[in-house]
Amino acid sequence: MRTPVVMTLGMVLAPCGLLLNLTATLAPGWRLVKGFLNQPVDVELYQGLWDMCREQSSRERQCGQQDVWGYFEAEPVRVARGLMVTSLAVTALGLLLASLGVRCWQEEPRFALAGLSGAVLFAAGLLSLIPVSWYNHFLADRSVLPADASPVTVHVSYSLVLGYLGSCLLLLGGFSLALSFAPWCEERCRRRRKEPPRSPRRSSVSTVHVDWPEPALPPAIKYYSDGRHRPRPHDVANAGKPKAGFPLPRPQPRAYTNQMDVLRGEEAHSARDSAGSAGSCHASLPCDSDL
Repeated sequence: MRTPVVMTLGMVLAPCGLLLNLTATLAPGWRLVKGFLNQPVDVELYQGLWDMCREQSSRERQCGQQDVWGYFEAEPVRVARGLMVTSLAVTALGLLLASLGVRCWQEEPRFALAGLSGAVLFAAGLLSLIPVSWYNHFLADRSVLPADASPVTVHVSYSLVLGYLGSCLLLLGGFSLALSFAPWCEERCRRRRKEPPRSPRRSSVSTVHVDWPEPALPPAIKYYSDGRHRPRPHDVANAGKPKAGFPLPRPQPRAYTNQMDVLRGEEAHSARDSAGSAGSCHASLPCDSDL
């Protein structure tokens, strides 16, 4: 059996979402801060969930910067840490269930397990989308996410964009795999229709059984409608009466096997005819020989 399109699509989108979310979680690029007063113009500070990196065009990136403003203690950052890590773990579980449910190496996939993996991946996408959206909502709020006062500016960085893309891919892949529940539900409904009822269903309305009289039918329908031959009423009445007398013996039929048997009856008839004709000549009228 060919792997359904929804399963193939889910197996392609879910790993891509996992990779993007992993990069967004580890990379220090959720917020970009630049425009410092006492530093060169090209100095930029990248803030992530776990680290801060200072970058200058003429020098290499320097990570492990000190948190002067208490950025890592902000509530959106701490919530994003927990939810992003949870999303990665749930995504790994969903991909494991999806690989066992799709089973590309065998003939038939497990539709129920594939649908369950889709639901798990969809939940993982929600777990990653919530912290990304919340962080983006308070991105410029310096009271929630601390930063230097103006003229320092804050901007969206690449990790936040990767988090959005990874969450959307997980949602689409999970929804695609969750469509595998449709064949499974259809098969269960078909089996339930074929199964006999376990107990007779009680009717909510009282049922009264009435024995209606059998309608009078013509003899041809009445005595031959059920597929069995029945005698007619007058035949039954005649069969019940005793017959008077006794049966007469009947001569056995003669089988004419040769011409002698055939001629035997003709000789007897010819002898009787000749005797009768002679007696009639002497008794009544003279015969031709006497003349």
